[in-house]
Amino acid sequence: MTNTSQPPTLNWRDSFRVKSFRYQWPADLATSWAFEMETILLGWYILSASGSVSMLVVYGSLQYLGSLVSPVFGVVCDRIGYRRMLWSTRATYALFAFLILLLSYFEALTPERVLFLSAIVGTIRPSDQMMRNALIAKTLPAAQLMGALGISRMTSESARIAGALAGAGIVALLGMTSAYAVVTLMYVLSFFLSRGVDDVKPAADVFSAAAATPLDDLKSAFTYVWHKPILMGAMALAFLVNMLAFPFSMGLLPYVAKNIFFTNQTGLGFLGASFALGGLLASLTLSSHKLKLRASQTMLIAASAWFALDLVFAFTSHLYGGMFILLLAGFVQSLCMTPLAAVMLRATEPAFHGRVMGMRMMAIWGLPIGLLASGPLVESIGYVWTAGIYSALGLALTAGMALYWRSALWDQNSVANKAL
Repeated sequence: MTNTSQPPTLNWRDSFRVKSFRYQWPADLATSWAFEMETILLGWYILSASGSVSMLVVYGSLQYLGSLVSPVFGVVCDRIGYRRMLWSTRATYALFAFLILLLSYFEALTPERVLFLSAIVGTIRPSDQMMRNALIAKTLPAAQLMGALGISRMTSESARIAGALAGAGIVALLGMTSAYAVVTLMYVLSFFLSRGVDDVKPAADVFSAAAATPLDDLKSAFTYVWHKPILMGAMALAFLVNMLAFPFSMGLLPYVAKNIFFTNQTGLGFLGASFALGGLLASLTLSSHKLKLRASQTMLIAASAWFALDLVFAFTSHLYGGMFILLLAGFVQSLCMTPLAAVMLRATEPAFHGRVMGMRMMAIWGLPIGLLASGPLVESIGYVWTAGIYSALGLALTAGMALYWRSALWDQNSVANKAL
Protein backbone atom coordinates (compact mmCIF):
# COMPACT_ATOMS: atom_id res chain seq x y z
CA MET A 1 0.00 0.00 0.00
CA THR A 2 2.94 2.36 0.59
CA ASN A 3 5.80 3.38 -1.65
CA THR A 4 8.25 1.55 0.64
CA SER A 5 6.73 -1.71 -0.58
CA GLN A 6 7.99 -1.09 -4.12
CA PRO A 7 10.80 -3.53 -4.96
CA PRO A 8 14.26 -2.02 -5.40
CA THR A 9 14.34 -3.17 -9.03
CA LEU A 10 11.84 -0.37 -9.84
CA ASN A 11 14.56 2.21 -9.15
CA TRP A 12 15.09 4.13 -12.38
CA ARG A 13 18.89 3.89 -12.05
CA ASP A 14 18.86 0.11 -12.37
CA SER A 15 18.00 0.27 -16.07
CA PHE A 16 21.17 2.22 -16.81
CA ARG A 17 23.30 -0.48 -15.19
CA VAL A 18 22.54 -2.59 -18.28
CA LYS A 19 25.05 -1.76 -21.04
CA SER A 20 22.57 -2.20 -23.87
CA PHE A 21 20.11 0.27 -22.32
CA ARG A 22 22.91 2.84 -21.83
CA TYR A 23 23.39 2.83 -25.61
CA GLN A 24 19.74 2.50 -26.55
CA TRP A 25 18.47 5.36 -24.40
CA PRO A 26 20.54 8.15 -26.03
CA ALA A 27 20.03 6.55 -29.45
CA ASP A 28 16.26 6.64 -28.96
CA LEU A 29 16.47 10.19 -27.62
CA ALA A 30 18.38 11.43 -30.70
CA THR A 31 15.91 9.68 -33.00
CA SER A 32 12.93 11.19 -31.17
CA TRP A 33 14.41 14.67 -31.40
CA ALA A 34 15.01 14.21 -35.12
CA PHE A 35 11.50 12.82 -35.68
CA GLU A 36 9.88 15.80 -33.99
CA MET A 37 12.05 18.40 -35.70
CA GLU A 38 11.47 16.77 -39.08
CA THR A 39 7.71 16.69 -38.65
CA ILE A 40 7.59 20.37 -37.71
CA LEU A 41 9.99 21.44 -40.47
CA LEU A 42 8.35 19.57 -43.32
CA GLY A 43 4.79 20.23 -42.13
CA TRP A 44 5.42 23.97 -42.06
CA TYR A 45 7.27 23.83 -45.39
CA ILE A 46 4.42 22.02 -47.17
CA LEU A 47 1.77 24.36 -45.79
CA SER A 48 3.81 27.45 -46.69
CA ALA A 49 4.88 26.23 -50.14
CA SER A 50 1.54 24.77 -51.22
CA GLY A 51 -1.02 26.68 -49.15
CA SER A 52 -3.11 23.51 -49.05
CA VAL A 53 -4.38 21.98 -45.82
CA SER A 54 -5.23 18.82 -47.77
CA MET A 55 -1.58 18.41 -48.81
CA LEU A 56 -0.59 19.00 -45.20
CA VAL A 57 -2.81 16.19 -43.92
CA VAL A 58 -1.55 13.90 -46.69
CA TYR A 59 1.98 14.52 -45.41
CA GLY A 60 0.88 13.82 -41.85
CA SER A 61 -0.79 10.61 -42.97
CA LEU A 62 2.32 9.36 -44.77
CA GLN A 63 4.25 9.39 -41.48
CA TYR A 64 2.15 6.42 -40.37
CA LEU A 65 1.98 4.50 -43.62
CA GLY A 66 4.03 1.65 -42.19
CA SER A 67 1.63 0.98 -39.33
CA LEU A 68 -0.10 -1.51 -41.64
CA VAL A 69 3.07 -3.62 -41.90
CA SER A 70 4.25 -3.29 -38.29
CA PRO A 71 3.25 -6.90 -37.47
CA VAL A 72 5.47 -8.01 -40.35
CA PHE A 73 8.33 -5.96 -38.90
CA GLY A 74 7.80 -7.67 -35.56
CA VAL A 75 8.13 -11.11 -37.15
CA VAL A 76 11.18 -10.07 -39.21
CA CYS A 77 12.87 -8.57 -36.14
CA ASP A 78 12.38 -11.79 -34.20
CA ARG A 79 14.00 -13.72 -37.03
CA ILE A 80 17.02 -11.56 -37.94
CA GLY A 81 17.53 -9.66 -34.67
CA TYR A 82 16.18 -6.35 -33.33
CA ARG A 83 19.59 -4.71 -33.16
CA ARG A 84 20.24 -5.23 -36.86
CA MET A 85 16.83 -3.90 -37.81
CA LEU A 86 17.19 -0.92 -35.46
CA TRP A 87 20.46 0.40 -36.83
CA SER A 88 19.46 -0.41 -40.41
CA THR A 89 16.30 1.67 -40.18
CA ARG A 90 18.13 4.54 -38.51
CA ALA A 91 20.74 4.49 -41.26
CA THR A 92 17.81 4.83 -43.68
CA TYR A 93 16.47 7.85 -41.77
CA ALA A 94 19.88 9.50 -42.00
CA LEU A 95 20.17 8.79 -45.71
CA PHE A 96 16.80 10.32 -46.60
CA ALA A 97 17.35 13.31 -44.30
CA PHE A 98 20.65 13.95 -46.10
CA LEU A 99 18.82 13.75 -49.44
CA ILE A 100 16.31 16.40 -48.31
CA LEU A 101 19.25 18.47 -47.07
CA LEU A 102 20.82 18.35 -50.55
CA LEU A 103 17.53 19.20 -52.26
CA SER A 104 17.10 22.18 -49.95
CA TYR A 105 20.68 23.35 -50.49
CA PHE A 106 20.32 23.26 -54.27
CA GLU A 107 16.82 24.84 -54.06
CA ALA A 108 15.27 21.76 -55.66
CA LEU A 109 12.92 20.90 -52.81
CA THR A 110 9.20 20.78 -53.67
CA PRO A 111 6.11 19.64 -51.73
CA GLU A 112 5.67 16.74 -54.16
CA ARG A 113 9.22 15.50 -53.55
CA VAL A 114 8.75 15.81 -49.81
CA LEU A 115 5.60 13.69 -50.03
CA PHE A 116 7.38 11.06 -52.14
CA LEU A 117 10.30 10.74 -49.73
CA SER A 118 7.96 10.78 -46.73
CA ALA A 119 6.01 7.87 -48.20
CA ILE A 120 9.19 5.77 -48.31
CA VAL A 121 10.34 6.62 -44.79
CA GLY A 122 6.76 6.30 -43.54
CA THR A 123 6.80 2.56 -44.28
CA ILE A 124 9.41 1.94 -41.55
CA ARG A 125 9.05 4.85 -39.12
CA PRO A 126 5.98 3.59 -37.19
CA SER A 127 7.83 0.38 -36.30
CA ASP A 128 10.62 2.27 -34.53
CA GLN A 129 8.72 2.43 -31.23
CA MET A 130 7.86 -1.24 -31.49
CA MET A 131 11.53 -2.13 -31.89
CA ARG A 132 12.53 0.08 -28.95
CA ASN A 133 10.06 -1.58 -26.58
CA ALA A 134 10.92 -5.07 -27.79
CA LEU A 135 14.64 -4.47 -27.26
CA ILE A 136 14.00 -3.23 -23.72
CA ALA A 137 11.98 -6.37 -23.02
CA LYS A 138 14.75 -8.58 -24.41
CA THR A 139 17.78 -6.91 -22.82
CA LEU A 140 16.56 -5.97 -19.33
CA PRO A 141 15.47 -8.27 -16.49
CA ALA A 142 11.72 -8.86 -16.38
CA ALA A 143 11.43 -7.14 -13.00
CA GLN A 144 12.81 -3.91 -14.52
CA LEU A 145 10.64 -3.95 -17.65
CA MET A 146 7.87 -1.58 -16.61
CA GLY A 147 10.29 0.83 -14.98
CA ALA A 148 12.44 0.94 -18.12
CA LEU A 149 9.39 1.46 -20.34
CA GLY A 150 8.37 4.35 -18.12
CA ILE A 151 11.82 5.92 -18.43
CA SER A 152 11.67 5.45 -22.18
CA ARG A 153 8.30 7.18 -22.40
CA MET A 154 9.41 10.11 -20.27
CA THR A 155 12.44 10.73 -22.46
CA SER A 156 10.25 10.46 -25.55
CA GLU A 157 7.88 13.11 -24.22
CA SER A 158 10.79 15.39 -23.27
CA ALA A 159 12.28 14.88 -26.72
CA ARG A 160 8.99 16.02 -28.25
CA ILE A 161 9.30 19.25 -26.30
CA ALA A 162 12.92 19.83 -27.33
CA GLY A 163 12.32 18.68 -30.90
CA ALA A 164 9.31 20.92 -31.42
CA LEU A 165 11.03 24.01 -30.02
CA ALA A 166 14.36 23.35 -31.73
CA GLY A 167 12.76 22.48 -35.05
CA ALA A 168 10.82 25.71 -35.17
CA GLY A 169 13.57 27.89 -33.74
CA ILE A 170 16.39 26.66 -35.98
CA VAL A 171 14.47 27.06 -39.22
CA ALA A 172 13.39 30.56 -38.19
CA LEU A 173 16.95 31.59 -37.38
CA LEU A 174 19.11 29.60 -39.80
CA GLY A 175 16.81 28.45 -42.58
CA MET A 176 15.67 25.07 -43.88
CA THR A 177 19.07 23.79 -45.00
CA SER A 178 20.84 24.42 -41.70
CA ALA A 179 17.92 22.99 -39.74
CA TYR A 180 18.02 19.82 -41.79
CA ALA A 181 21.76 19.53 -41.22
CA VAL A 182 20.97 19.24 -37.50
CA VAL A 183 18.31 16.59 -38.20
CA THR A 184 20.75 14.58 -40.31
CA LEU A 185 23.45 14.73 -37.63
CA MET A 186 20.98 13.46 -35.03
CA TYR A 187 20.10 10.46 -37.18
CA VAL A 188 23.78 9.71 -37.75
CA LEU A 189 24.43 9.87 -34.00
CA SER A 190 21.49 7.56 -33.37
CA PHE A 191 22.85 5.09 -35.93
CA PHE A 192 26.25 4.81 -34.24
CA LEU A 193 24.76 4.54 -30.76
CA SER A 194 22.35 1.82 -31.94
CA ARG A 195 25.34 -0.26 -32.98
CA GLY A 196 26.18 -0.64 -29.27
CA VAL A 197 22.84 -2.25 -28.40
CA ASP A 198 22.96 -5.97 -27.56
CA ASP A 199 21.62 -8.36 -30.16
CA VAL A 200 19.52 -10.93 -28.33
CA LYS A 201 18.46 -14.03 -30.23
CA PRO A 202 14.78 -14.99 -29.98
CA ALA A 203 13.91 -17.70 -27.54
CA ALA A 204 13.40 -21.13 -29.03
CA ASP A 205 9.75 -21.25 -27.97
CA VAL A 206 8.75 -17.88 -29.44
CA PHE A 207 7.56 -19.59 -32.61
CA SER A 208 5.67 -22.82 -32.22
CA ALA A 209 6.19 -25.79 -34.46
CA ALA A 210 2.75 -25.25 -35.95
CA ALA A 211 3.65 -21.66 -36.83
CA ALA A 212 6.93 -22.21 -38.63
CA THR A 213 6.51 -19.53 -41.31
CA PRO A 214 6.15 -15.75 -40.98
CA LEU A 215 2.64 -15.95 -42.43
CA ASP A 216 1.63 -18.51 -39.81
CA ASP A 217 3.13 -16.28 -37.11
CA LEU A 218 0.95 -13.40 -38.27
CA LYS A 219 -2.15 -15.58 -38.37
CA SER A 220 -1.54 -16.79 -34.83
CA ALA A 221 -1.20 -13.21 -33.59
CA PHE A 222 -4.48 -12.10 -35.19
CA THR A 223 -6.28 -15.16 -33.80
CA TYR A 224 -4.83 -14.57 -30.34
CA VAL A 225 -5.99 -10.94 -30.19
CA TRP A 226 -9.39 -11.69 -31.72
CA HIS A 227 -10.27 -14.12 -28.94
CA LYS A 228 -9.16 -11.82 -26.09
CA PRO A 229 -11.82 -9.17 -25.27
CA ILE A 230 -9.35 -7.11 -23.23
CA LEU A 231 -6.94 -6.90 -26.18
CA MET A 232 -9.73 -6.20 -28.66
CA GLY A 233 -11.09 -3.39 -26.47
CA ALA A 234 -7.67 -1.82 -25.96
CA MET A 235 -6.88 -2.07 -29.69
CA ALA A 236 -10.24 -0.48 -30.57
CA LEU A 237 -9.67 2.43 -28.17
CA ALA A 238 -6.14 2.95 -29.51
CA PHE A 239 -7.53 3.13 -33.05
CA LEU A 240 -10.29 5.50 -31.95
CA VAL A 241 -8.07 8.10 -30.26
CA ASN A 242 -5.61 7.97 -33.15
CA MET A 243 -8.43 8.65 -35.62
CA LEU A 244 -10.45 11.26 -33.73
CA ALA A 245 -8.18 12.87 -31.08
CA PHE A 246 -4.57 12.93 -32.28
CA PRO A 247 -5.21 14.87 -35.54
CA PHE A 248 -5.94 18.07 -33.60
CA SER A 249 -2.69 17.97 -31.62
CA MET A 250 -0.46 16.71 -34.42
CA GLY A 251 -1.26 16.85 -38.14
CA LEU A 252 -3.61 19.86 -38.03
CA LEU A 253 -1.49 21.89 -35.61
CA PRO A 254 0.36 23.86 -38.34
CA TYR A 255 -3.04 24.87 -39.77
CA VAL A 256 -4.26 26.00 -36.33
CA ALA A 257 -1.06 27.94 -35.66
CA LYS A 258 -1.19 29.78 -38.97
CA ASN A 259 -4.94 30.31 -39.48
CA ILE A 260 -6.43 30.39 -35.97
CA PHE A 261 -3.68 31.85 -33.78
CA PHE A 262 -1.92 33.76 -36.62
CA THR A 263 1.51 32.80 -35.33
CA ASN A 264 4.78 31.70 -36.94
CA GLN A 265 7.05 28.65 -36.67
CA THR A 266 8.07 29.58 -33.13
CA GLY A 267 4.45 29.73 -31.98
CA LEU A 268 3.84 26.39 -33.64
CA GLY A 269 6.76 24.96 -31.70
CA PHE A 270 5.35 26.25 -28.41
CA LEU A 271 1.97 24.67 -29.18
CA GLY A 272 3.56 21.29 -29.90
CA ALA A 273 5.78 21.58 -26.84
CA SER A 274 2.76 22.32 -24.62
CA PHE A 275 1.09 19.06 -25.62
CA ALA A 276 4.33 17.15 -25.04
CA LEU A 277 4.89 18.83 -21.66
CA GLY A 278 1.46 17.68 -20.52
CA GLY A 279 2.36 14.12 -21.52
CA LEU A 280 5.65 14.36 -19.65
CA LEU A 281 3.93 15.58 -16.48
CA ALA A 282 1.46 12.69 -16.64
CA SER A 283 4.27 10.18 -17.20
CA LEU A 284 6.11 11.55 -14.17
CA THR A 285 2.91 11.30 -12.13
CA LEU A 286 2.29 7.69 -13.14
CA SER A 287 5.91 6.64 -12.58
CA SER A 288 5.86 8.00 -9.02
CA HIS A 289 3.63 5.07 -7.95
CA LYS A 290 1.74 7.46 -5.67
CA LEU A 291 -1.59 7.12 -7.47
CA LYS A 292 -3.48 3.83 -7.33
CA LEU A 293 -5.51 3.96 -10.53
CA ARG A 294 -7.42 1.16 -12.23
CA ALA A 295 -5.68 0.90 -15.58
CA SER A 296 -8.57 0.18 -17.93
CA GLN A 297 -11.02 2.56 -16.27
CA THR A 298 -8.36 5.26 -16.30
CA MET A 299 -7.71 4.90 -20.04
CA LEU A 300 -11.45 5.16 -20.83
CA ILE A 301 -12.02 8.20 -18.62
CA ALA A 302 -8.89 9.91 -19.92
CA ALA A 303 -9.92 9.27 -23.53
CA SER A 304 -13.27 10.95 -22.86
CA ALA A 305 -11.55 13.95 -21.27
CA TRP A 306 -9.22 14.14 -24.27
CA PHE A 307 -12.12 14.39 -26.74
CA ALA A 308 -13.76 17.09 -24.59
CA LEU A 309 -10.54 19.13 -24.48
CA ASP A 310 -10.18 18.93 -28.26
CA LEU A 311 -13.59 20.59 -28.52
CA VAL A 312 -12.60 23.33 -26.06
CA PHE A 313 -9.38 23.86 -28.01
CA ALA A 314 -11.38 24.45 -31.20
CA PHE A 315 -13.13 27.43 -29.59
CA THR A 316 -9.88 28.95 -28.29
CA SER A 317 -8.57 31.91 -30.28
CA HIS A 318 -5.63 33.06 -28.13
CA LEU A 319 -2.21 31.43 -28.35
CA TYR A 320 -1.60 31.18 -24.60
CA GLY A 321 -5.06 29.78 -23.99
CA GLY A 322 -4.44 27.21 -26.71
CA MET A 323 -1.12 26.26 -25.10
CA PHE A 324 -2.85 25.68 -21.76
CA ILE A 325 -5.60 23.52 -23.31
CA LEU A 326 -2.97 21.50 -25.18
CA LEU A 327 -1.06 21.06 -21.91
CA LEU A 328 -4.18 19.51 -20.36
CA ALA A 329 -4.83 17.45 -23.49
CA GLY A 330 -1.28 16.10 -23.40
CA PHE A 331 -1.73 15.17 -19.75
CA VAL A 332 -4.89 13.13 -20.32
CA GLN A 333 -3.38 11.68 -23.51
CA SER A 334 -0.60 10.11 -21.46
CA LEU A 335 -3.14 9.00 -18.82
CA CYS A 336 -4.90 7.19 -21.66
CA MET A 337 -2.00 5.68 -23.63
CA THR A 338 0.25 4.54 -20.77
CA PRO A 339 -2.48 2.50 -18.99
CA LEU A 340 -3.54 1.18 -22.40
CA ALA A 341 -0.06 -0.25 -22.93
CA ALA A 342 -0.12 -1.73 -19.42
CA VAL A 343 -3.50 -3.35 -20.11
CA MET A 344 -2.21 -5.01 -23.28
CA LEU A 345 0.97 -6.25 -21.60
CA ARG A 346 -0.95 -7.74 -18.67
CA ALA A 347 -3.43 -9.54 -20.91
CA THR A 348 -0.77 -11.02 -23.24
CA GLU A 349 1.30 -14.13 -22.64
CA PRO A 350 5.07 -13.45 -22.87
CA ALA A 351 5.48 -15.64 -25.96
CA PHE A 352 3.06 -13.37 -27.85
CA HIS A 353 4.41 -9.99 -26.70
CA GLY A 354 6.34 -9.26 -29.89
CA ARG A 355 3.58 -10.13 -32.31
CA VAL A 356 0.84 -8.43 -30.30
CA MET A 357 3.08 -5.36 -29.96
CA GLY A 358 3.37 -5.25 -33.73
CA MET A 359 -0.40 -5.50 -34.08
CA ARG A 360 -0.84 -2.66 -31.59
CA MET A 361 1.07 -0.40 -33.98
CA MET A 362 -1.60 -0.99 -36.63
CA ALA A 363 -3.96 1.13 -34.53
CA ILE A 364 -1.84 4.12 -35.53
CA TRP A 365 -3.50 3.85 -38.95
CA GLY A 366 -6.46 5.58 -37.39
CA LEU A 367 -4.43 8.81 -37.44
CA PRO A 368 -3.93 9.07 -41.22
CA ILE A 369 -7.58 8.09 -41.73
CA GLY A 370 -8.66 10.84 -39.36
CA LEU A 371 -6.28 13.33 -40.94
CA LEU A 372 -7.34 12.56 -44.50
CA ALA A 373 -11.00 12.97 -43.55
CA SER A 374 -10.37 16.18 -41.59
CA GLY A 375 -8.71 18.05 -44.46
CA PRO A 376 -11.78 18.25 -46.74
CA LEU A 377 -14.04 18.80 -43.71
CA VAL A 378 -12.00 21.79 -42.49
CA GLU A 379 -12.04 23.31 -45.97
CA SER A 380 -15.80 22.78 -46.42
CA ILE A 381 -17.44 23.27 -43.00
CA GLY A 382 -14.64 24.89 -40.98
CA TYR A 383 -12.30 23.88 -38.20
CA VAL A 384 -14.75 24.31 -35.29
CA TRP A 385 -17.47 22.15 -36.83
CA THR A 386 -14.91 19.49 -37.74
CA ALA A 387 -13.64 19.39 -34.14
CA GLY A 388 -17.22 19.19 -32.88
CA ILE A 389 -18.05 16.20 -35.08
CA TYR A 390 -14.83 14.38 -34.15
CA SER A 391 -15.24 15.03 -30.42
CA ALA A 392 -18.91 14.04 -30.25
CA LEU A 393 -18.23 10.85 -32.22
CA GLY A 394 -15.24 10.04 -30.01
CA LEU A 395 -17.22 10.48 -26.79
CA ALA A 396 -20.10 8.34 -28.07
CA LEU A 397 -17.88 5.51 -29.28
CA THR A 398 -15.80 5.51 -26.07
CA ALA A 399 -18.99 5.12 -24.03
CA GLY A 400 -20.10 2.36 -26.39
CA MET A 401 -16.83 0.49 -25.92
CA ALA A 402 -17.10 0.75 -22.14
CA LEU A 403 -20.57 -0.82 -22.34
CA TYR A 404 -19.76 -3.48 -24.95
CA TRP A 405 -16.61 -4.70 -23.18
CA ARG A 406 -17.91 -3.86 -19.70
CA SER A 407 -16.75 -7.07 -18.01
CA ALA A 408 -13.28 -6.89 -19.61
CA LEU A 409 -12.56 -3.14 -19.42
CA TRP A 410 -14.79 -1.60 -16.73
CA ASP A 411 -15.30 -4.32 -14.12
CA GLN A 412 -13.03 -3.46 -11.20
CA ASN A 413 -12.18 -7.16 -10.75
CA SER A 414 -10.88 -7.52 -14.31
CA VAL A 415 -7.14 -8.12 -14.81
CA ALA A 416 -7.23 -4.95 -16.92
CA ASN A 417 -8.08 -2.90 -13.83
CA LYS A 418 -5.20 -3.83 -11.58
CA ALA A 419 -3.83 -0.71 -9.90
CA LEU A 420 -1.06 1.05 -11.80
